[in-house]
Amino acid sequence: MDETDRKLLDLLSENARAPVASLARRLGLARTTVQARIDRLEARGIIAGYALRLGEGAGRAPIRATVLLTLEPRATPAVLARLKSMPQVEAAHTASGRFDLVVTLAARSTAELDDTLDRIAEAEGVKGSESLIHLSTKIDRRG
Repeated sequence: MDETDRKLLDLLSENARAPVASLARRLGLARTTVQARIDRLEARGIIAGYALRLGEGAGRAPIRATVLLTLEPRATPAVLARLKSMPQVEAAHTASGRFDLVVTLAARSTAELDDTLDRIAEAEGVKGSESLIHLSTKIDRRG
């Protein structure tokens, strides 16, 4: 990856829907060159995909939470399999420190969030959990 690729990624981070011709103009390159670079970045897994992020006005998942999980030894694969089956789980990350997993949830209601938290706590291998309900977003650099 060279400096031009980094500039291209910066532009795509600002607007992943930007037309290739517009990206080419801003980079001072031919459209076909930019398209080839995008194709190469995708093939190498540097660009893993493009996603739609809905705002609160879309009526989807207005309640978010972070769940910090402590697991029994060697329980991570089973717990992750359980989490993958829950559509409310947006992400799960291993962590250092006193918690083993950091899980991000999104739910349409407090009842759905409560049910999801109960299902996570009941999962075999979960020793303990701490839930943090997101109240408002002050900084969001995801796009």
